[in-house]
Amino acid sequence: MPSAASVAPAARVAPVETAPTPPGQALSPAAPTPAAGTWQLTKVLALPNPGVASLDRRGTLYLADQDNNLRQLARDGQPLNTYSPAQPGHIAVIEAWNQNSLLVFYDDRQQVLLLDRFLAPLSEIRLADYIDGTVRTATLAPDGLLWLLDESALTLREFDPQALRVVQSTPLDLIIGRSRPDFRFLRQYQNNVYLVDHTSGIFVFDNLGNYRKKLPFTGLDFITFRGDELVYLAQGQLHFFHLYNLTERTQALPPDLDATTVRQVLLGDQSAYFVTTQGLRIYQL
Repeated sequence: MPSAASVAPAARVAPVETAPTPPGQALSPAAPTPAAGTWQLTKVLALPNPGVASLDRRGTLYLADQDNNLRQLARDGQPLNTYSPAQPGHIAVIEAWNQNSLLVFYDDRQQVLLLDRFLAPLSEIRLADYIDGTVRTATLAPDGLLWLLDESALTLREFDPQALRVVQSTPLDLIIGRSRPDFRFLRQYQNNVYLVDHTSGIFVFDNLGNYRKKLPFTGLDFITFRGDELVYLAQGQLHFFHLYNLTERTQALPPDLDATTVRQVLLGDQSAYFVTTQGLRIYQL
């Protein structure tokens, strides 16, 4: 079996093998997975037409509502705090995995807002002042730098929010070839950067922006991670792709959940969070 560091050219995809999950098998050594039919619903939060969401390392959930206010929720769904910006804008990305700050990206304003864990503003960056193109999506790296997908130039850029300058750029035109990409999501996890193209799959880069491989998971709007697995929703099931064994298994959704209403899935150590068109559903793992 190829190692996780094997490189697949853009015209090819990294190999994936199917690994059926025996009853009771663990998602990772420290993160159990529910067996089929054992999802336990713990809370339903009615929130019409919610936006994007993110989960931090402590299990705190950050969710945009239909008015683009940022809501902070405890792991059991209880409200903790709300941030309402002085200037309205559409929240396209929330990234809470960084331990020191929280990123909010407004795509219509081309602005990045950094908040602390109490939702107090730390800094605001108007990207148009430093980047000529249009940023489609963004994320916050563990070292505090920003990854930006410059859609106009088809370039992945790393930006220093302290020095207010582009640190490095990775052109994508040779990587994507003649395809017409539809980039939807960007995330750094375990020293790799994952760029989700709805059309052709997931492009994987190292933490210096060097292209590594492409994963053959198409039609996706978002991905999430738990332990050593990349998790995505497809064909009405959760798919778990092991980042190092390169195996994949599936898990049925809760029977009371309509997969067509799910907009995003987030997995914590003890809970699963499904953002739907009607609000938030929390299940105990």
